[in-house]
Amino acid sequence: MPIDDYTGGPAHDSGVLVVTTNDVPGYEVKELIGEVFGLTVRSRNLGSQLGAGLKSVIGGELKGLTKTLVQTRNEAMERLIEAAGARGANAVLAMRFDVTTAQDVGTEVCAYGTAVVVAPAA
Repeated sequence: MPIDDYTGGPAHDSGVLVVTTNDVPGYEVKELIGEVFGLTVRSRNLGSQLGAGLKSVIGGELKGLTKTLVQTRNEAMERLIEAAGARGANAVLAMRFDVTTAQDVGTEVCAYGTAVVVAPAA
């Protein structure tokens, strides 16, 4: 499988910069908007679960589950970017992911951070 299947896919320009750092070198925060998040819950795929069960016996990477988790994280990130843009932000600082099991039927992935307006430093 291509590397994009495991790394979040190709970059796309959304107009909202997302970073895991608390600041952006060369920029200053002009406006603090507040917390934003993107959330998705995915049910478990029967085929992936069967494959995972077999792999757990013989060992190895669970490629189907890895690809599903990457797709799920991308969906959460897209929703985070959409939420930030809708509130007037052009950046999200301190972005993080939180992943939890949702009632033993699926996986909840939340991308969250602080929405801000940044501008090049004077």
